[in-house]
Amino acid sequence: MKRTAYLLLIFLLFVFPAQVVAENGKTFLIHAKTSLELDDAQICAVPNVAWAAHQEGYKVIILFDASGVTAIKKGGMFGGDKSPLDKAALPERERQTLVNQLGVPLKDVPQDYGEYIRFLGQQGIELYANQTMMLLYKIDKIEIEQAVTPIGLKKMVELLEKRNVYVAY
Repeated sequence: MKRTAYLLLIFLLFVFPAQVVAENGKTFLIHAKTSLELDDAQICAVPNVAWAAHQEGYKVIILFDASGVTAIKKGGMFGGDKSPLDKAALPERERQTLVNQLGVPLKDVPQDYGEYIRFLGQQGIELYANQTMMLLYKIDKIEIEQAVTPIGLKKMVELLEKRNVYVAY
């Protein structure tokens, strides 16, 4: 019986490698902790790295933390329902690159980084924000991007502990 189980496992590893990688529980945590105001290049790299890791079969988590929580706050001085990520347009050359990466026509490629983050959430990438930092920046739960889930410090520690790959921006 053991021999049959081993042979089946080896067969599955050769026939379904992508599924095995996706189901092996490897987690890729992206710690988005820099605001757009401080360095837009850092936080704008987040969705591209998230998508690449997702395509490699990782369970991808994006954690908005520190001043990065301000990037997902809707409103601003004049209110409204847009976040700084919604106001940051994707450059045309990046949109052209995403045509190939996403395998969709240009008209279906996100126009801005807010739309890109929501797309990633729809693809199964988990989006979280540090609730404590939200409090420090005076951001209420109803003011953040709906695709992002606020979490407490206990859950945050759990995410940081249980990741296989960690990248910070």
